[in-house]
Amino acid sequence: MAPEDEASDPSIAVMIPCLNEEMTIGSVVQDFKKALPEARIVVCDNASTDGTSIAAQSAGAEVIYESMPGKGNAIRRLFSDIEADIYVMVDGDATYEAAIAPKLVDHLISNRLDMVCGKRIASGKQAYRTGHVVGNKVFSTLVAGVFGRKFEDILSGYRVFSRRFVKSFPILSEGFEIETELTIHALELNMPVAEIASNYVERPEGSNSKLNTISDGLKISKLIIKLIKDERPMSFFGWLFMAFSLSSILLSIPVILTFIDTGSVPRLPTTVMASAGIILAFLFLVCGFILDSVSRGRRERKRIAYLSISGPASIDARNED
Repeated sequence: MAPEDEASDPSIAVMIPCLNEEMTIGSVVQDFKKALPEARIVVCDNASTDGTSIAAQSAGAEVIYESMPGKGNAIRRLFSDIEADIYVMVDGDATYEAAIAPKLVDHLISNRLDMVCGKRIASGKQAYRTGHVVGNKVFSTLVAGVFGRKFEDILSGYRVFSRRFVKSFPILSEGFEIETELTIHALELNMPVAEIASNYVERPEGSNSKLNTISDGLKISKLIIKLIKDERPMSFFGWLFMAFSLSSILLSIPVILTFIDTGSVPRLPTTVMASAGIILAFLFLVCGFILDSVSRGRRERKRIAYLSISGPASIDARNED
């Protein structure tokens, strides 16, 4: 390949957030160096207490450090510090298929996408625990119902991004809920995205998962509710309006029937509750209308920031030149 052709190739960065992955990080780095020999491999050591950073450096990776614990904080540091045309994000636990990385990258570039997710296909009984599978399906269905587009695996930690996705993404999450935030950011701005099936294998024996099904599930649930409130306030407050309205109507029925029969209102507490409920319902409705306008303005600003950064189409244009 001529030097001028090499200069036109897109720069690729493989970003690996790590916490105490001394046992697996070396093989992950080597596998991705083999799959993407032209890529820059960067490991973010997220306050590990073992030899993660030494193992990563020995395998040929660059290492940066993030003292604030949490995967979201590590990803924020990587997104901020690393410059590239294409970004590959993967966990350092040796559960994702490195060999499929070129396919994910090519699919993103050839179809001018902003994100390609590696949809996990478990190849072992312990690779993808039942609780995680059920939780993923529930969260994926909820997100699709609110944002209108379905991802089959919104919690995948194996993703490829365009530069404009990475540099326009205001990361707010600190922990494992980061994958959910990445997905909703793409759906919120109607970015072109895709999913490609990828093998998902069991952790090597002796390697311990950092995930906690219940606590991390609660964090993800909290984040989804928060993002629905912030990004789709009409849906969020609309449901509250319907719930309080229906409750107030049900409470008021016996009061109204008694008033029709007797001309009096003996159930004063019920009457007060029904009246307060309907007032709250309409307050929620008004909040929904106001915050929907605010959310629309914020979404427009995010879209402008996103469009101000060159996307995958610029890579094709550069190659043609």
